[in-house]
Amino acid sequence: MKYSDTPYFKVGRASDLTGSDRLVYRLLEIFPGFLSWGTIIGTILLSFFAPIVAAYFIIAFDLYWFLKTIYLSVHLRHNWRRIRYNLALDWQDMLSKLKYEHIFHLVILPYHTESLEVVEHSVSALASVNYDKKKIALVLAREEKAGDKSKEIAETIKHRYGSIFGDFLITAHPAGLPGEMAGKGSNISYATEMARKEILDKKSLLYEDVIVSAFDVDTVPYKDYFLTLTWHFLTAPDPHSVSFQPVPFYNNNIWHAPAFSRVVAGSSTFWQMMQQERPEKLATFSSHSVSFKSLYEVGYWQKNMVSEDSRIYWNLFLARNGNYGVLPLSYPVSMDANLAPTLWQTAKNVYKQNRRWTWGVENLPYILFGFIKNKKVPFLTKLKTSIVQIEGFWSLATNPIMIFLLGWLPVVIGGDKFNKTILSYNLPFLTRNIMIIAMLGLVLSAVIFISFLPERPKNRSKYAKLSMVFQWVLIPFTITIFGAFPGLEAQTRLMLGKYMGFWVTPKHRKN
Repeated sequence: MKYSDTPYFKVGRASDLTGSDRLVYRLLEIFPGFLSWGTIIGTILLSFFAPIVAAYFIIAFDLYWFLKTIYLSVHLRHNWRRIRYNLALDWQDMLSKLKYEHIFHLVILPYHTESLEVVEHSVSALASVNYDKKKIALVLAREEKAGDKSKEIAETIKHRYGSIFGDFLITAHPAGLPGEMAGKGSNISYATEMARKEILDKKSLLYEDVIVSAFDVDTVPYKDYFLTLTWHFLTAPDPHSVSFQPVPFYNNNIWHAPAFSRVVAGSSTFWQMMQQERPEKLATFSSHSVSFKSLYEVGYWQKNMVSEDSRIYWNLFLARNGNYGVLPLSYPVSMDANLAPTLWQTAKNVYKQNRRWTWGVENLPYILFGFIKNKKVPFLTKLKTSIVQIEGFWSLATNPIMIFLLGWLPVVIGGDKFNKTILSYNLPFLTRNIMIIAMLGLVLSAVIFISFLPERPKNRSKYAKLSMVFQWVLIPFTITIFGAFPGLEAQTRLMLGKYMGFWVTPKHRKN
């Protein structure tokens, strides 16, 4: 029996299992939060009871963070150059040297209560890409519970753009289907199966010739995205053993978003750029593409959990016994930065969106449980993958708190005996200097961020670009408030069994 046929292949949470499996999975759900809280609480206790030990630990931690920052900055710079190179390439000429007429693209665009403006912006971009649109099928995947307004938007879009594409399908995902959680995963899985029946099978298309792109509703592909994707698909050693990941830019409304939202969005882009240079540590995120053949073999995206974008990668990774990866495209798609009618609501939405993203920690117990159950995954693969994933979620929730909030704690609560030591005198200066040197990398962040900005709107001041430079002084604030805190909350919820549902980020546009 294949691993993908086992009853625990698409487990969503511990309650989906019984007996000892349920206990093991529950312990694995507790583990990430226990590790993060243990680090934070342990540092506080050490600062009080053993301040010298705590001081040395904090120094070692700062040095670790400093070296890691340098390491990641090198990758960021390399990917910046790679993206710029790829944007300048003539992908049409490169693809013309290959046989690609048999390749067919299936684009899934799910939406819920988004406005016509948001949906049309993405569809009009798809209609303008440098690719034969007759080789593209667009599926507008709406939620049935969204009502008549959603249906009206779909019909309007079809009337305006339907004739441009080879096929145009509207699906309505029913609410309350057995075994499903309301969210993107259940919607796009339903839509893809409908597309298989209504488009692929009726056209007698070979599943191995179909590439599925699962986009968020605000995704705007750059002009050569499908040329780039097709070239990588055809030149990959085994295109059915990899997913294809673009770099998300948040440029759709970047000039109208407040500074802290721009920094959070830019930080997300930078992280994805760094990961593109480390494909062995990369998992699919947000908008991504994958072979239909591979998707069909595992029953599409998982329907009973939140993080369907990354979980589909882990589904395929385990189904293929570890012989699956992500092929970085180093080519962008554009999406929305968080923006709401008020500054406070924008801040709340940024926090909620990052809490949903960091809820990807629900994948960690799934991965570790899968490694226990699937004996065919090589031990070294299990070990390396486990270390990378554990360190990643631990760093996300603890590093900013350790660096920006707890770094001087031994001096504050260490007592008179510690405060009379040379170490006590030097700790704040050493910690501060390490942070200052590491923060010099923000200059690189500002340069890269500005280099990918869209043209400044005419109603924005010519000095608006300066704010795009100075905004990066907010990074200690944003990575703590909108990174570590939601990450720690997500891990705490998982630890306590207070599972999250899918939260749809509201899309707001300023004229």
